[in-house]
Amino acid sequence: MKLACSALLFTSLTILTGCDPLSLTALGVGAGAGVNHTMNGYTYHTFSEPLPRVKQAALVALNRMSIKVESTEKSGVFETINAKSSGRSIELELEVISPKVTRLRSVARKNPFVMDSATAEEVIAQTQRALKG
Repeated sequence: MKLACSALLFTSLTILTGCDPLSLTALGVGAGAGVNHTMNGYTYHTFSEPLPRVKQAALVALNRMSIKVESTEKSGVFETINAKSSGRSIELELEVISPKVTRLRSVARKNPFVMDSATAEEVIAQTQRALKG
């Protein structure tokens, strides 16, 4: 009986330790709420500003960072800005939430499989800075 209980306890502890990364991830995401939300290399921020103003600020931010805009596209409530710099492709997606609220998604890729979240976060930080003037 003691051996069975010990085996059950050992098995339970071994299985449950796999949940720790999940709880730590949830804690990290919660701690970052209010600044930016990053998930799988995609960085998001919602601005209490209309889309044209956020788009202009994003373009100013890319210019300040010497990142060249290659194209812009509009599709429904979304506008996309595609840019390139030193081996990275940057995609900014602006989404109208309401006439006065815009969500910005920033993605920086080194290649199709490797994301650069630090650069994606900096583009959003520079966009916030441009909005403040």
